[in-house]
Amino acid sequence: MDLLTPVLIGVGLSMDCFAVSLAIGTAVKSRMIPAAAIIALFFGAFQAGMILIGWVAGNELAGFISAYAHWIAFALLAFIGGKMCWEGLYGEEESRNYSIRFIPVVILSLATSIDALAAGISFGVLQAAILIPAIVISVVCSGISFSGVMLGERLEVILGQKTEILGGVILILIGIRILLGHMPL
Repeated sequence: MDLLTPVLIGVGLSMDCFAVSLAIGTAVKSRMIPAAAIIALFFGAFQAGMILIGWVAGNELAGFISAYAHWIAFALLAFIGGKMCWEGLYGEEESRNYSIRFIPVVILSLATSIDALAAGISFGVLQAAILIPAIVISVVCSGISFSGVMLGERLEVILGQKTEILGGVILILIGIRILLGHMPL
């Protein structure tokens, strides 16, 4: 497999990560570079991990996973997004000083990497080599996620204190988009 294919797959899989990273960047008020690095590390690692898990699972679990993955992603994103909106509307000023916490980062990493599981299953069905594509996809996602957090900080400066609400709405809309993308017409 050429290098361009996993790069393009990585860009496609990273769009949700970018939007979530942008939302996180609007909420983080201090230590932007460490926060961006943590998000980039987790999002990239989860993308690679889900690609590998999907590859191992192959075609056997494809029907089960694809039937429920969009509901899982929607629920996770709607929960975190709703929490951000609530805190943006009703939280005290100190609570809006979002800090990177392990559990929410893991939940967001999982929610944004579910599509990578399907991509990994595709690699497995095709019996394609997986190690180099997984690394490339992880690096692409990490770079895009880092950029999203840093750009989110700039967006917060422009829009002011209520950007946490915007970030929450973005997460909820991503969840709805995922859900609607899997609904029969």
